[in-house]
Amino acid sequence: MNADARHATLAQLYPDHLRTLTARADAALDDSGFDRLLIASGRLRYAFHDDNPLPFKVNPSFKAWLPLSDLTDSWLVYEPGRRPKVIYCQPADYWHLPPSPPQGYWTAHVDVVVVRTPEEAARHLPAAERSAIIGEPEWALGDHVPNNPALVIGRLAYARAAKTAYELEAMRMASRRAVRGHRAAEQAFREGRSERAIHEAYLHATGHSDLDLPYGNIVALNEHAAVLHYQHQRHDLPDAHRSFLIDAGAQAIGYASDITRTHGNGDATFQALVDGVERVQQALCDRVRPGVDYRDIHLAAHLGLAEVLRDLGVVRMDAGRMVETGVSATFFPHGIGHLLGLQVHDVAGFAAGPDGGSIDRPAGHPFLRLTRVLEADFVVTIEPGLYFIPMLLDGLRARPEAAGVDWTLVEHLSRFGGVRIEDNVRAVAGAGPENLSRDAFAEA
Repeated sequence: MNADARHATLAQLYPDHLRTLTARADAALDDSGFDRLLIASGRLRYAFHDDNPLPFKVNPSFKAWLPLSDLTDSWLVYEPGRRPKVIYCQPADYWHLPPSPPQGYWTAHVDVVVVRTPEEAARHLPAAERSAIIGEPEWALGDHVPNNPALVIGRLAYARAAKTAYELEAMRMASRRAVRGHRAAEQAFREGRSERAIHEAYLHATGHSDLDLPYGNIVALNEHAAVLHYQHQRHDLPDAHRSFLIDAGAQAIGYASDITRTHGNGDATFQALVDGVERVQQALCDRVRPGVDYRDIHLAAHLGLAEVLRDLGVVRMDAGRMVETGVSATFFPHGIGHLLGLQVHDVAGFAAGPDGGSIDRPAGHPFLRLTRVLEADFVVTIEPGLYFIPMLLDGLRARPEAAGVDWTLVEHLSRFGGVRIEDNVRAVAGAGPENLSRDAFAEA
């Protein structure tokens, strides 16, 4: 399917998506006592004591309704029983390129008012009284001050975990885009290029700039793969290209993908580690089904990864004992994943229900980002990993369990940093999971 056909599909799916959003808003407004929903797109912020703007990120609640990720000083207005209205700010500006005139499939389903200034936008907003106003406090316009009612935001965020058909198609597009970058990045690694050059190959293949990415790419050679959120991209070349971990996503009409792959360069022991994590990861992906407690997937990840450590001889200990004593957490110190959608770490991951409350993480697992029971059309990441992190290994050396560790093997594998493999997976009612990432790789 080419780009035109994919956007035609989005155009067909958008009306149902909008009906779903209005139904969710109707219920949230009715239960909270508000008459209408006003959502600010956001406003440029500037660096301290400077006239250079910081990178703009649109309000996720705004882009849930509209495929507009770069539009500042604009508003979505929804009142039950009426068509949504977009107050679209298109400044008369010759210093910067203003937004294009409103165009695309979405314009047939909303009322659009074009304004030239934020102050003009204020004149087209309905009364602030009895309005649920969503946004940052500094986005206020006159008496339209964001009040962010907890019940309204909680209801909408909780429902957002289940994706509409329109959103799922956008996320498939984001996956395909990211896969183009991953393939180019792997090729650049095989050619012996630097982290920065690999990153540039990714950008070129996806058509993104650094500012377009849904999050900063993790492009890690060798020992850098042991830094979970490695934030640098070095220009210099390492002494050898032993391993390469890339955690990089893409976006399509405001929806994100989030994919990680790890590549070796001929070392049999490290490749066995990669293959072991791959086997565990695929088994975990198969667990992504409606009715499954995501916490159980996380705990199963620890057990599966402990078995990999045991089978490779890294730790001579029963897998269950590794989990009980926290040894597995030395090598797998993060959560198994998170919700994905308009945001990379999408909202309401701990919500007990639409009206509030939270679901605790399992004891001893402080970094898990999702504790809910999965429902149909949730999209989550599944990203197990095994790492050789010096500060965590130092802690393990001081414990009695250190006697069961093959420290010579650990020293060898530490030169490769670690392994993480991540896919984006949809829970499907009445069928097996849909793996958006693997499908995109297969299509490529």
